[in-house]
Amino acid sequence: MPGSVLLWTRVTPTPDALPGSGAGPDISVGWEVAADAGFKKIVARGTAATGAARDHTVKVVAGRLAPASSYWYRFTLGAAVSAVGRTRTAPAAGAPVDHLKFGVVSCANWQAGYFSSYRHLAARGDLDAVLHLGDYLYEYEPGGYQARDVVVRPHDPAVEMTRLEHYRRRHAQYKTDPDLQALHAAAPFIVTWDDHESANDAWKGGAENHTEGAEGAWRERFAAAHQAYAEWMPVRYEPGGQLYRRLDFGSLASLSMLDLRSYRDQQAANGADPAVGSPARTITGAAQMNWLLGNLKSTGPQWKLVGNPVMIAPVRVPSTLSTAELSGVQKLMGGTSISGVPYNVDQWDGYEADQHRVISHLRDNAVKDTVFLTGDIHSGWACDIPADPATYPFTGDSVAAELVCTSVTSDNLDDILNVPPRTVSVVVENAIKAANPHVKYLDFDSHGYSVLDITPAGVRMDWYVLAERTSAGSGSTLSTSFKVQANTGKVTKAQGGI
Repeated sequence: MPGSVLLWTRVTPTPDALPGSGAGPDISVGWEVAADAGFKKIVARGTAATGAARDHTVKVVAGRLAPASSYWYRFTLGAAVSAVGRTRTAPAAGAPVDHLKFGVVSCANWQAGYFSSYRHLAARGDLDAVLHLGDYLYEYEPGGYQARDVVVRPHDPAVEMTRLEHYRRRHAQYKTDPDLQALHAAAPFIVTWDDHESANDAWKGGAENHTEGAEGAWRERFAAAHQAYAEWMPVRYEPGGQLYRRLDFGSLASLSMLDLRSYRDQQAANGADPAVGSPARTITGAAQMNWLLGNLKSTGPQWKLVGNPVMIAPVRVPSTLSTAELSGVQKLMGGTSISGVPYNVDQWDGYEADQHRVISHLRDNAVKDTVFLTGDIHSGWACDIPADPATYPFTGDSVAAELVCTSVTSDNLDDILNVPPRTVSVVVENAIKAANPHVKYLDFDSHGYSVLDITPAGVRMDWYVLAERTSAGSGSTLSTSFKVQANTGKVTKAQGGI
């Protein structure tokens, strides 16, 4: 926020106070915020209480800070002093801002590889924030959700997460990754959840990866997942509260972070299910939809950015693909019917009424400069969002753009098909782009991260790809760049790198 930042840590005051143990005393932790890395000019300090009731995690809102400023922070417990983190406040409301730069990531499966993407983002040293668009961690047991049957490092605990202890231990395991630690210490995170923070294809009353009875009541599992998330993530959320929220960055941009799991109706049975188009079904819930549409308006900050856990651009998969290719795409996208109908009922395509509400709102109100920033789908996309997909690009126009980051490590199409990268997937990509002229870029194979650059003239995303996700020291290279020029609502190829 312009005048405050949220700081996070976790302490182990006694040897038995391990994550998820429920053991250990209540304690008080000191914290300091300074205007310099050497802590010669301390601008805020205090103490925070924690204990086993919140798994010895600490969250502090440090206030009375200057807008658009970098700060350094640390924690103390007795004689012990934590590592130092760097954070940054947002610009003041309405203040002129000529530039913002965000890292953009999603879908980091511990078992599938190393988090080199986080290391490369941390090393940049020029990020205002990191947007994590969901699937920060995965619920599966060791060996679960592994297309190539290669477990790079097994999950702890050695079971599928269903209880509070499990979720706490899994969050703790992910936080031990040195590259993730480095990125958290380098820049503030802005996060939302998708499904794997609780269970695959979650909705308000259940999940694909949850068996009522055998794994307990869904409401209890969902509550446990949310409690651990509130404890272990640097986010202004507590159980029972509201995760979706808006952040403004002066006059340049607003950012609406969505929660597309807590209020959604159950997914349709398949793409041909009449429920797909039912106006009675929702992916956002009524209150969040009204809030989102209220944020998408011509007044206020120039760029309307939306942190969007699942794709909103409509996509059809052509039936001309081979049976193996169709099966692979179906597994990647989590869809149930992909021949000429929405292929992924878990995305906005499976909730056409809500999808149409957003698109028609942008069209009817002539709202410019809206960009959806999306994760989930383990692939890189740059898309126009047509007012009418059936006639685009011959009639109508694009009302917004969507930029989708690939996965940090989670399986892509080449992994599912067990083929070398950039072989079979290229055929599938070309077929999908031909059937969907608003899709300007598609990469089904790469793992990595993105960098988003925002100026009054345009929004640009660079996609960086890892050389090898199973190598802890993997390098990365710039793959491609696309931009959205102001007042166009369209993506075009960009040159060079940010």
